[in-house]
Formats: sequence, structure tokens, C-alpha cells
Amino acid sequence: MAQSNIKVAVQKFGNFLSSMVLPNIGAFIAWGLITALFIPTGFIPNENLAQLVGPMVTYLLPLLIGYTGGKLVHDQRGGVVGAIATMGVIVGAPDTPMFMGAMVMGPLGAFVIKKFDQAIDGKIRSGFEMLVNNFSAGIIGGILAILAYLGIGPAVEGFTKVLVIGVDWLVGAGLLPLTSILIEPAKILFLNNAINHGVLSPIGLDQAQETGKSLLFLLEANPGPGLGVLLAFMLFGRGTAKQSAPGAALIHFLGGIHEIYFPYVLMRPMLILSVVLGGMSGVFTLVLLGGGLAAPASPGSILAISAVTPPEGMVYVANYAAVIVAAAVSFIISAVVLKTGKQTDEDINEATKKMEQMKGKKSSVAGNVTGEAAVNSGEFPHEVNKVIFACDAGMGSSAMGASLLKKKVKEADLDVAVTNTAISSIPADTDIVITQEELTPRAKSKMPNAYHISVDNFLSSPEYDKLIASLQNKITEEQAELVEESETDAIDVEPDMQEDDDLLLEENIFIGKEFSTKEEAIRFAGEALVKAGYVKDSYVDAMVEREEITSTYMGNNVAIPHGTEEAKKAVLKSGFTVIQVPNGVNFNGEQAKMIFGIAGKDGTHLEILSGIAVICSEQENVNQMVQAKTAKEIKDIINSK
Repeated sequence: MAQSNIKVAVQKFGNFLSSMVLPNIGAFIAWGLITALFIPTGFIPNENLAQLVGPMVTYLLPLLIGYTGGKLVHDQRGGVVGAIATMGVIVGAPDTPMFMGAMVMGPLGAFVIKKFDQAIDGKIRSGFEMLVNNFSAGIIGGILAILAYLGIGPAVEGFTKVLVIGVDWLVGAGLLPLTSILIEPAKILFLNNAINHGVLSPIGLDQAQETGKSLLFLLEANPGPGLGVLLAFMLFGRGTAKQSAPGAALIHFLGGIHEIYFPYVLMRPMLILSVVLGGMSGVFTLVLLGGGLAAPASPGSILAISAVTPPEGMVYVANYAAVIVAAAVSFIISAVVLKTGKQTDEDINEATKKMEQMKGKKSSVAGNVTGEAAVNSGEFPHEVNKVIFACDAGMGSSAMGASLLKKKVKEADLDVAVTNTAISSIPADTDIVITQEELTPRAKSKMPNAYHISVDNFLSSPEYDKLIASLQNKITEEQAELVEESETDAIDVEPDMQEDDDLLLEENIFIGKEFSTKEEAIRFAGEALVKAGYVKDSYVDAMVEREEITSTYMGNNVAIPHGTEEAKKAVLKSGFTVIQVPNGVNFNGEQAKMIFGIAGKDGTHLEILSGIAVICSEQENVNQMVQAKTAKEIKDIINSK
């Protein structure tokens, strides 16, 4: 139990550190390119433009990290105090890039101001809020900056110098490849950005200032070990793991997104050995041939590595050789592991779930809110300009809910924007977020300051009417209770669907089907899409994968299975299939009697979903389709509505 708690703590810590760095990768890339181009050993040396390099690495990058870390803890106010505190470590240790110091002082400054705000909450006299807020941020930030200047900065600088001495010793003793034993497993625990930018980059910068390059920039960023694993899955994997490996390899190698191969390693823990030995081989090659980079390669893409490689022929050879050797060693060991072990088609999906849980991207709801509003600690916003329906991919259930609410907003003559998106893409200016119950914790984590509403039925939730009434501000408490108990008003608008004969054909409507499981039903719907020429075969697995992320049951005995966001490329043309299941099939405890298999291209799926939402928002329409005896009868019902 203790080991499990430690593991979870490490994973959360790594995820938090990564969250400080990832939003600022663009700044790292800008600095890296300027460094590679204009320093004396760069591609086009320029004494004037090279003056940008020092201030960017000394001030810009640490301040961005400190601000981002502070904002993660206490929003904008925490970001400002975190940046002020970070300035203390920057000035306190001017000779060392304070990435590590920023990772400490940014969150620490935000934590202190957060505790202060909690202590004075409700105790400030009206009219003095701005004065207290501004002075408290300034005073606390100033004190922390002074403490950081006197203590934290010199301490981090001393720690960095110790690390430099340790690295020099490892190089001199020929033991630097052994660092992969720590680096590669730590990457899987999502400490990759913390290791690269918090430890290796400051030390590498010290070396690069003296010699023009440092191989430390490639210890973590080398894409070779991960590429070897993915190539092995391409040839020796099975099921969805094998199918997805080519795309993952391309994204990893050219896009530099190392996290994409982590689920494959988690699926077969023995593959840790592959990436460790691959990493060691790559480091050994770098040491042997004298490789290195002029600046950090961020992200760890072969393109980024090429961009910041010093313009010397042998250095290019050394760096590329390190990637190739690491990939080859990792591939060989991974191939042996895959050939000698048992694999199942579900492995990659389970591993992806495990990775998402490790990163804190998925969570469950404690208790059942059953359509009640799941509200954060803040009050309902007095002025609402934007309402967002959010789901995992932003293309299925959220589109249906947004269509229904948008119509209600229009009927109520409210000047409120209603749209749908993926949870990961919720705009910062969102006032209200509506999600399915199981997704609300993720949405609240993404947008903690928004007002959150959970629904268990996107088609006929009483929360829609309650929200409209609240926005109109024309109802009493008693009326609100009546609204909550009532059913959603019928919507009699005609959907803006394409009038295309190919969108729904009678041969794609199936009557009186029986299924023992929801997966069986989803696969039937997907295979019907394939036979109709709407999608490629891979789309079927993507439909099952989407259902595992969160249920596509919409309420009113209706389910709308569809593919994941990544599966859009498998859609050949827009269309949908309709499956009538009179006796129902279990979708997470709910009975789906009408199943709509969706395939949309170029945004057309939104029109399809909008139309289905309007039709199925009335239980009477659903009942008519369930009782229909022929495919033509169901098609006529859909067209007439």
C-alpha cells in the first residue's frame, strides 16, 4: 500500500512538473533556434542577434516556467506571485539558468498567496478588495523574492555545480551511459520534462557556453529508444497495438511527442529493458563520436535535433548515429520480448487507460449526481456569455447537447454563445461547462473557475430548462423546482441536415436486432458503416475505443457510437447506420433500443448529430422508431421530423 502511494505521488509530481514546461515549449524552441543560428559557432553567426540568447535563457524561460507553475496552483494571482518569487532565484544565481529554481519558486509563491487568500476570505471590508489584493501580492511576492535571492538561488546554483561535477566524473570514467537506467524509466513516470529542462538543460548550457555543444541535451531527447519499441510493434505486435504503431512512430519521431510510446511500454513492462539499453547505446555512441547539441531539442523530434545540431559534419554524424543505434538496440530487444510473450488485442487500450490514469487525465465520480448541477466553490456567474458542452473528443455527445441547448437559448432570446468542444480544448473564457457525469471531474480540473453542470441524459436533461430559466433571471425558487421536476420541452425545429440520399439508405437501417453486449452492437454498427463505404475497417475499433473512454448512451433509449478524434482520417464520406433493438442492449446500466452509428467528414457529423438530437429529444419519436416494422418506416420517421 505504501509503495502504491509513493508511486502515485511520483506520477502526480511528474505530471505537475511537465505541466509547468509543456505550455512554454514554443519559447524553448524559439530560444534554441536563435542559439543554433546566431552564436559564434552557429549556422549564421551574428554578434548582435546572439545577444538575445543570454537574456532569454536567464530571464524569459525561468519566468515563464515560474508563472505557469504559479498559475497551476492559484490561477492568475498565483502566476504573478510565482513569477515575482522566481525573479529572486534568477538574480540570486545569475550564472546558472534557473529552470530548477523556477520549478520550486513558482508553485511555492502561488501556494503562499493561496493560503493568505484563504485566511482573509470574507474578512475584507467592501470597497477595499482591490487594495488588499494588490498590496498582498506585492508584499508577499517581494518577501519571497528576497528569500529566494538570499537562499534558494544560491542553493540551486550549488546543487547544479555538484551535478556538473558529477557529470564530468561520469564522462571521465566512461559511465555516462548508465544514466539511462534512471532517465528512461523516469520518462515513463512523466518526469521527462522535469529531467530534461530542470536538470540536464542547466548543466548542458554550462557545457555549451564553453565548447559550443553538450551531449546532455540528447540524454532524454533522443527519440531512438521509443522508435525501436514502436517499430517492433509494427512488425510483431497484434491487434490495435500493431495497427496504431505506424502512426505513433511517425508522431514520435517527427513530432517529438515521446509520451505516445509510453502505453506500449506499460503494456509489456519488460520493454523497460528495451528503452534502457537503447538509451545506453545511444549515449555510448554520442560519447564515442563526440556528438551534442548547441541547445535543448524541445520537443525531442529528429527535426528539432537537426535544427540545434552545431554546423559541423561529424557532429551531425554522431547525433544521427546515436539515434539509429538506440533505435536498433531497442528494436531488437523489443522484438524478442514481443515474440516470446503473449499479447491480446485489448492490451493497448488497457495500457492507454493506465497511462491516462497515471497522468491524471481520467477520474471517476464519487457518488451519483443524477442530473444535479455539480458546481465548484464559486457562485453562479451573474453574466454568462459562453456555454460549452464538453466531451472527451468534442465530436459526439457534446455536439448533440449543444444543438439542443442552442435552440433553447435562441427561443429564449438570450445573447449567449453555445458550442461544443473536447475537454482538453475548453476555452479560457468559458462561463459554464456542461458534461456527462463521469467527465465532470476532468472538466473541473481543466476549468476550476467555471460553473459546472453534470447531466446523465444529453437528450432530455431538466438541467437545460433550469439553466435557461436561471439565465433569464425570471423565476422564483418554487418555479425552479417545478422546472427541475418537469421534462424537457419538445423541440419541433427542422434540423439543418444534408439532403443527401447517400446519408441514410434503407439498406443501412436494421430492424429487430438482438445483441448480448454493447460491444457486439457497436461492432455491428461499425461494420455496417464499412460495408456501406462510409469508413475504413480501422474505424470499427475506434468506435469501441471511444465507448471505453466514456459511454455514448445519450438517454431516451438512444446510443450514438462513433469513432475517436484520431479516427477522423478513417472516414471516407459522411453517413450513418440505424439499428433497432426492440428488447434493448445494456449500455452501462441503460437500455439502448435505437443505435445510430455515426461517420462524419469535414464537420458533417455535427449536422447528423444535431438532427438525431432533435428527433430523439422526444421519447415519443424514439418509441415510434422502436415499434417500426420496416426500414422504410424508420427512414420516413427520421425524414418527417
